Amino acid sequence: MQRVCFLLTIRKDRIDEYRERHAAVWPDMLDALRAAGWHNYSLFLREDGLLVGYLETPDFDAAREAMAATGVNERWQRDMAEFFEQSEAADEAMVPLTEVFHLA
Repeated sequence: MQRVCFLLTIRKDRIDEYRERHAAVWPDMLDALRAAGWHNYSLFLREDGLLVGYLETPDFDAAREAMAATGVNERWQRDMAEFFEQSEAADEAMVPLTEVFHLA
């Protein structure tokens, strides 16, 4: 199982609404993530807009491709794009950090 951690940046003026949106993620989006192999997926948000994402998956590239093939992901990404400082879609901007230590 691959452990994946990535960083993105949320616009400071949109942090509260970003939190609200994630308190009510669409059920079909949750189902698609699970079906695509996204396990133990968590997002952590710092007050300055730093977003830390973590997930476990057998194959991150395959999990991203599986999500990209869903209509719900396209709708979600389009709906959420205005929250991010990155110019590309959030799912395309997810660059995994290099793991340097893991306590099993």
